Amino acid sequence: MRKNDLSVFKMESEGFKITLKKGNEFQPVIHHAVPVAAPVAAPAPTPAAVAPAPAASAPASNLKDIASPMVGTFYAATLPDAPPCVKVGQEVDENTVVCIIEAMKVMNEIKADARGTIAEIVGENGKPVQYGQALFRIVPK
Repeated sequence: MRKNDLSVFKMESEGFKITLKKGNEFQPVIHHAVPVAAPVAAPAPTPAAVAPAPAASAPASNLKDIASPMVGTFYAATLPDAPPCVKVGQEVDENTVVCIIEAMKVMNEIKADARGTIAEIVGENGKPVQYGQALFRIVPK
């Protein structure tokens, strides 16, 4: 973490989460997914107790996510002045480069790894992404 000037590192994979923080208050946090039974009908929570869910957090049932294979910075285009790699409505296949993720000063081409049509671009240009985070949503073919 010191070598790459990281202060926080988070990773999530198949129900396993780990968070590493740099500094004197360093405490690794490890979470394991625990199956939860369906809740029994309960009274409706008060508005103050309800946290709004992000609109882009769950894909519609007919959409498939193209997820980030690494932690880094999302770029929609291969070069700063170039047009985006893909646009909504564009058909892609397994070998279509959909974006670039910069990780540790290395530009990594990310491929769709699926056939379909781009339905939504979730990643924001120049913003950090986490491992497993949805970058695009496609209608699979």
